Formats: sequence, structure tokens, C-alpha cells
Amino acid sequence: MDNAEIKQIHMIGIDGISMSGLAEILMNLGYKISGSDLKTSHKTAKLQSLGAVVHCGHREENVANPDLVVYTAAIKENNPEVVKARRLNIPLIDRATLLGGIMKKYPYTMAVSGTHGKSTTTSMTAAIMLESGCDPTVHVGAELDAIGGTTRIGGNKYFIVEADEYCGSFLKFHPYLAIILNMEYDHADYYKDIGHVRETFCRFASLVPEEGYLVACADDENIRSMLSRLSCNKVTFGLESPNAMWTARKITFDCKGCASFAALKGGNKFADIELKVPGMHNVNNALAAAAACDAMGCGKEAIRRGLCGFTGARQRFELKGIVDDIKVIDDYAHHPSEIRATLKAARNCGNPRIWCVFQPHTYTRLKCLLDEFAVSFRDADMVVVSDIYAAREIDNGEVHASMLAERIGLSGGKAVYMPSFNDIVEFLKDNVSPGDMVITMGAGNITAVGEMFLESKRAVASI
Repeated sequence: MDNAEIKQIHMIGIDGISMSGLAEILMNLGYKISGSDLKTSHKTAKLQSLGAVVHCGHREENVANPDLVVYTAAIKENNPEVVKARRLNIPLIDRATLLGGIMKKYPYTMAVSGTHGKSTTTSMTAAIMLESGCDPTVHVGAELDAIGGTTRIGGNKYFIVEADEYCGSFLKFHPYLAIILNMEYDHADYYKDIGHVRETFCRFASLVPEEGYLVACADDENIRSMLSRLSCNKVTFGLESPNAMWTARKITFDCKGCASFAALKGGNKFADIELKVPGMHNVNNALAAAAACDAMGCGKEAIRRGLCGFTGARQRFELKGIVDDIKVIDDYAHHPSEIRATLKAARNCGNPRIWCVFQPHTYTRLKCLLDEFAVSFRDADMVVVSDIYAAREIDNGEVHASMLAERIGLSGGKAVYMPSFNDIVEFLKDNVSPGDMVITMGAGNITAVGEMFLESKRAVASI
């Protein structure tokens, strides 16, 4: 991105939640943007309104002699636009390399990483920085109403970024401050074992300069084990470790499962916080955001206002609607730890029964973590398992969604496998009662089930 000759960029997979935001940032920096994807949406419509040329479908003719072509991880080598770019010797880079190049343009980049909680903590951090008047540019992996999407164009000093560990993509980043929320085994199609995950996160943390900051969870043994290897400034947070610099005390929950607590810094009370997002895991996320923003010089009152005013990101325990006193929630959880945290938060809301509609995400994740998945739904009264969302993978027949439903039953839970979204909706209509909560859960397209259920119930009520 430092090459002055690059003026026009073509983006393959431009409708992606990250690529669309990066396209907006590039346009603001003065680049001409074109792109393509298999579908278009409100994200590409926004880009078109800003002057981007967007094509639906991948074809050779979409590549009209740009100076650079960028592609997402889902794009294969036989993609016709990749093939043409290589034939014409047009430089090609992946999305992570592009994002890393953009980071170089900002002196203070804050990169939020971890197996879970990245989008929420990135959003909390953005909320605080906005309250502080820092005018940050923001790039997050979820839609955030407070910034009107996934990206906010701000000043040229602060850049807040969600740092994805898949395929080690965050190793191409340039953080001044890095947050590591937690570290568990995931992305089994890339990481060999937890040791591979740990070493990759350590390499990411080592990218922080000596004068920069690492904000790390002291409760996580995998994170603690690497801290002595790093030379930057280290700030820790946590709810269990007695050595955490930032922690929380006097934690209580309201009827919506949202926590109030006293945030402590160095053993001294820092501020009273009342969150508007549910769950104990969000207390930890809030501590991470507070610690990071404090390190960047944000004032105590801005941190308090930013956290207390934060109302969440899309698909993070998002209330989709209430019909017949049945609350429908949508959540992105797709790893056993995320499922446990989300369902625990749901249980704190006081609903008599919780119905979880879960869509496994990728074959390799379900295969490698099947036993962990089976015991992660214990706070749900009934689990409906849909077919696996393949994402970037091909079904080799080694694992099936019905195996998860069976394993949940063997672990003492109640579960049923239903491949059809229509059948799931009918099942819910026949069994869910007023006062219950329905949670659609997963990183694929399972959110449609909640929307279909709400629409179906409302249609009946209007007759």
C-alpha cells in the first residue's frame, strides 16, 4: 500500500464483512475501487453509492486492468479473476496483507485478538475511543449500529481493528497495542494443536513494539505462559487471577442478564460500570477494553460512559423480536466455550425454558471438538441441530450434524436433528410456550430460522 503507483484496486469477494469495510477505507484514502462477489447486499449498495464498481459473479472481464487485485481466503486459485490477474502479471495480495498495509498509515493501531469475543471487545473499545473524542477509524467483524456498519472512517491517528487468527492472518498486522482475550484450540483446518495456536498468538504479540502495549487476560494459562517472552509494556486483566492489574468486584446481574460491577485498576476502584450487554464474559470483555483505552490515555469518565452506553453488535445476543411473549435471540457463537457463555447469559435472563437452534460451522471444527460441543449446551432445555454450514470446506463424510444431536443426548441433554429450516420453524411453533426464549446460534445462515419463526407467528396472529 506504500506503492504510489497503485491507484485502482480490484477486490474479489467485496461483499464480505471485512472486504466491504476495507473497500470503504480505501476509497476514503483516494483509491478507485472495483470488485465482485457471488451476491450483492446493502454493503455493496453502499459502496456503489460511494463510487465503487461492483459486479455480481466472478468473470474474467471484471478485471479491467487494475494496479492491484485483493482476494479473500475463500477465493481459490482457479477463480477466473485470479487466473486473469496472474496471466496479466497484475500483483495479487490477500485480505490480511491489505489490512496490514492500511495499518501502517496509522501511528496508533489497536488490534483485538482472541478465540472468542473479538467483535464485541473491538466495538466496546471503539465506543470508548469515540467518547474520548479520539475520532478513530474502526474496522470490526460485525455490524455495529453505533458506526452504521462494520467500518467507521475517522481521523488518521487511531485505527481500531479486529484481528482474526484464522490461517495466522493477524501475523501480517502492525499493532501498536494488541489485546489477547483468550486462547483455545479452534480452526482445526489450519491449526495442528493448541501448541500451534499458542505459538502463533505469541508471534502476533511480538509484533507490538517495545513502546507499545499488550493487554492480556491473566486468567488464561496459555496467555500467561508467553508473557515473559515479550518486551513491550504488558497490562493484564481478569476475573480469577489474583495478579491481574484490572479486575471486577461486586458483580450483580439484572433481569436481562446484564452485569453491574466495580472496575478495579491496580487494586483501587476505577469506576462503577453498568453494562447493557448480558453475560459474565462481557464483564471480561469490558475490562479488556477499559485497560486498552486507559493505556492509550483515555479518561476515566470516557471509559465509563463508553462501556455503560454500549448496546452490542449485531448477532451478539441480538434481540430479533418478541411474539406471544416468546423472546427470539440471535448469536454468533460457534465454539463450545462461546456456546457455554451465551447460554449461561441466557439463563440469567429468567426465562423458564431456553430453546437453542444450533448450526455447526465447518466439518473440521465439529469433528475435532465433538465431545466439547456435546457438553456445552447444558443450559439449554432443548437443542435443535441443523445441518453443518460448510463455509470454505467440502463434506468428506467423516462427520454429520446428527452425530452432535446424538452425543448431546448421551451427555444428558435433549436434542433433535432437523435439516430443514421450515421443519425447525414448525417444530418451534408446536412446542415453544409464552415466556420461553429461542436462540438461533452459529456463524452461518441460521439467523434466518429466528426471522422465519417470528414472521410465521405474526402472520397467524394477524388472521
